[in-house]
This record gives sequence, structure tokens and C-alpha cells, in this order.
Amino acid sequence: MILVKEFEFDAAHNLINYHGKCERLHGHTYKLVVKLEGTRGPEDMIYDFVDLKNLVKEHILNEFDHHYINEFIEQPTAENIAVYVWNRLAPLVKTENAHLCEIQVWETKTSGIIYHGEEA
Repeated sequence: MILVKEFEFDAAHNLINYHGKCERLHGHTYKLVVKLEGTRGPEDMIYDFVDLKNLVKEHILNEFDHHYINEFIEQPTAENIAVYVWNRLAPLVKTENAHLCEIQVWETKTSGIIYHGEEA
């Protein structure tokens, strides 16, 4: 089974050594999708949605929402944001019956990245 939880945050960034409009400071309303794979545990859930929401809020959204992402990710492409989020969340959500299996970072409704934890 795969559990899916979606989040949104607003943040600004600019891309370094990139020649296009994204090299200038700009912002997005990002969509973050977190997926956990596993089996039902003692409470017949893979992971409690409320617990996941609180964990993502504490460790990701509080840091990203309405902030300048370049302050903690040097080159904040969607790819690098996905890797950053994966590295922060993977050890925190791992339980006996569940693990992080996918992170999605969407800059717009039509442009996003899907990351499964392989080497960046």
C-alpha cells in the first residue's frame, strides 16, 4: 500500500549560473507530495496522516514557507529541493512497517519532479 499526503508552501528562489528568467528572484506556490509505502500496522494504518502532517510541517514547511530557499539550498532547483526533502524526511518517517518511497515537488501545475531516493 502507498500512503499519499499533499502540502503547499509559498517560497522565493533564484537559480545560480542559469541563463533565463529563473535566474532572477521569483516565487512559486509549490506543491509537495509525500508518499510512504508499507503495510498496515497495529492501528490498521501505514502511518497516521496527522502525524505525517505535523512532521512535514515541523521539518519542512516551517523552514520553506514564505522564505528564500537559497538560504539553505544553494541551487534550489525542483530536483535539489526534492533531494533535500527526502534527506530530511526519510529517517524521520521510517517505521517497522513503512518507509518513504517518493517525493514530488511541483513548481507549477504542469512542472514538477518525482524523486524515489536514488543518488542525486
